[in-house]
Parts: sequence; C-alpha cells; structure tokens
Amino acid sequence: MSLSRMQTYQRRKSSRSTKNRRRFATSLVIAGVVLVGAGVYLSIGHSDILSLFHRDAKSATGLASENPGNSGQEEKNGIAGDREERNATEEQTDAGNETEEAQEQEAGANEGTGNDQEGTAGTPLTDEDLVALSFTGDLLPDEYIGDLLKTQGYDYPYRDILLYLSEPDVLAGNLETPITLRGTPMEHENLEYVYRGSPDVLPAMASAGFDVFSLANNHAMDQGVEGMLDTKAYLDEAGIGNFGTGSNDVEAFAPLVKEVRGMKVAYIGVSRVIPFAELKADRNVPGIAETYDTTRAVKAIQKAEEEADIVVVMVHWGKNNEEELEPYQSRFAKEYIDAGADLVIGSHPHVLQGFEKYKNRWIAYSLGNFIFSKNPEGKFGETGVLDAHCNKLGECELTFHPMRVVDAQPVPMEEEEAAVLLDRLSSISYGVRVSADGRLTAEK
Repeated sequence: MSLSRMQTYQRRKSSRSTKNRRRFATSLVIAGVVLVGAGVYLSIGHSDILSLFHRDAKSATGLASENPGNSGQEEKNGIAGDREERNATEEQTDAGNETEEAQEQEAGANEGTGNDQEGTAGTPLTDEDLVALSFTGDLLPDEYIGDLLKTQGYDYPYRDILLYLSEPDVLAGNLETPITLRGTPMEHENLEYVYRGSPDVLPAMASAGFDVFSLANNHAMDQGVEGMLDTKAYLDEAGIGNFGTGSNDVEAFAPLVKEVRGMKVAYIGVSRVIPFAELKADRNVPGIAETYDTTRAVKAIQKAEEEADIVVVMVHWGKNNEEELEPYQSRFAKEYIDAGADLVIGSHPHVLQGFEKYKNRWIAYSLGNFIFSKNPEGKFGETGVLDAHCNKLGECELTFHPMRVVDAQPVPMEEEEAAVLLDRLSSISYGVRVSADGRLTAEK
C-alpha cells in the first residue's frame, strides 16, 4: 500500500483539528467579552451607560452620536477604527488559514516521501485509522450439506475458523442460493442445478460473523421472484445485509452502505452470469443487477463513491472450474476501478483465481467455494478468507488465509500445503506476489 497518502490524510486531520481549536478559542474570547459587557450593563444601569457613551463618542466603544442624523458619520468615529482593527485581525486569521491550506497542498504534492508505516510527525497508524473488511467465496449452505447440518448443528461449518470470521469489522460472502420455504422452482432444459435453502441456516451464519451477502448471481432467482423476495426478507430478519437483487433495477443496483470506524463502506453486487434475460432487474421488473456490459454498474459505482469512503464491487463472472480468466474479467474490473471502486471481489468459477493491482486498487478474481459441498476434491476444496485493511482513501493491504474444506468445514491449511497453494496463486496472479504469510504485494 502507498501509505504516503495516509500521511497526507493524517496531516489534514491534524490541520483541521488545529483550525477547530483556534476557532474554539476565539469563540471563548468573544463569549467572555459579551459576558463582561452584560455584567457592566447590569451593574451601572442602562442610562448611565448611555451617558458614558455620550460623554466620549470617540471612545473605544465607537458608538455614534445619539442624533440619528449623524449616523452616516459613523465611519469618522470609533466604529471605523474598530472595523479597521477587526479587519486586520480577520486578515491575519485568513492568512494563517491560507498558510495551513498551502501546507496541506504541499503535503499532498510530496506524496511518496517519509515512512510509509507512519502518520503525521512519525506517529504510527493505529487500528482506528483502518477498517477491516473480509471476504469468502461462494456459500451454499443446506443444499449438499443439509443433512449434516441437521445432525451436527447449523454452526458446524464455522467451528474451526471462528477467529477468521469474527475479527473483521465487516465480513462478506456470495450467497449462492435462495432462502425460502415457498417459491416455484425455475424449470428449463438448460438448467442443471436449481437450489433452495432453509432460513434455519441464517442465525448460525450471523453468529459466525457474516454481515453482508451479495445476491447477484445465477441462482438468485432459482425459486422465482417469490423466492428472491423471501431471501431478502429472511436476511433482514437475521440481521445480515444484502444487495444485488431487488423489485426493480433501482433497488438491485443500490449500494448497501455500512458505517464502520467513522468510515462509510458501500457494497455493490452485479452478475454477468444470469440464465435468462428476463431475470435481469429493470424498470418495474424484479431481478438481478447485471453487468453484461459495464454501463449500469459504472453508474452505480460513481453514485456510491459520492456517499462512501470505500466502494466494494462483488461481481459474479468467469467460467466454471477454470483458473484462467475470461478476457472481459480484467477489462471490466479496471472499468469498475476507473469509476471509483476500491476493491473488486469475484465469484462463480468455484475455484481460486489470481489477484491483480490496478491504480493502487485490488482485484480478487475468484475466491472459490467456501461452504458448498462435503468433501470437494483438489482445487474445488481450496478456499480461504481474504482480509483487506483499508484506510479512508480506499487504499488497502490484503492478506489471504489459505484453507481446505474437510467434511464441509473450511480448516486452515498446514504450512507445507499452504506454501504450495500460495505459490500457485502467485503464478496465476498478474504482477502480484502472495508471500508465505499470505500477504499480497504488487511487483514493481
């Protein structure tokens, strides 16, 4: 991360604090003068004060003659001097503020210098300066592991990794199934899989640490509009935010904004994998936020950037079971970032894909499966939790924690297996190295 921009941010915070202290001190002085004046007024009486003012119209009070006809002469009396003095004071204050603003501009112009790990005057950055965002791969609780959950408990999949799920400020995943007890299963000769999940799975997911789910994927409408709307209602009841579907395109493309540590984080969900065109959300048409081109996604991102400090785009794309990217994935990701996205997190291939850094912003092309089937083999069982520690400027440091699914439970990999996976992730990434501790660094 280029934390020199963090230094600029810290300097600006310090500068604003200095200005506020000065304004507060000035307010105290003015309040004191008013109180003293009120005390004098009450102690010597209104008529005595007028007499005093009349005896010396050119005194420090600067009051004009009692004769209204002489009010136009006030500039010749004490008010003129008082205004000149006040104007001089204001000019000095303005000059001081201009100097501070110039120092802020200079700090911005000098990005890239100094200690990248420290803020103003060498003060180390603290956790309060960063927000912790974490992400998992695809979640399909209940479909293939429903019987196991009923016997072992709905919290069973998360027991070995609660530390990874509970620590971040916001944990997000892609929910790959409708949650409903109703709905009509979608039928078509080209549909091989149609999913449905029970609302019983949600309380354990919320307790494990999940805060938000993207619903923008090819299974969101597996149980029709009724199932999609039920999903949103059950998630709301469980206290899990959701985005990427809606009763119309305005709702489907609307960001979910979470406020954490004084920062606003906006989540947008879009999908380039939608079984039928009629399932795309449109004006007065319920459905899924689509991104078969980037037009509507870009508009949503630009709008979200206006109200949020950090914009996260969770996108369903790519080709099933393939580590290699589809040509459009890199292009779309960069267009999202150009529009204002700070993190682009992909899903759908069901295997891990590589990472890329573009304009100091990160792309994770696919995080594979997370909670899906019982004992997936080979690459289908490789998964993990991706941590992003981000500042208010949208700059993030990423760490990937490698895991393997065993009996429907993601468990941290042993050191040797983890090293092999992280090396492979480096080899399929784009100018990015994943180190032995999981940290992502962009090659220069």
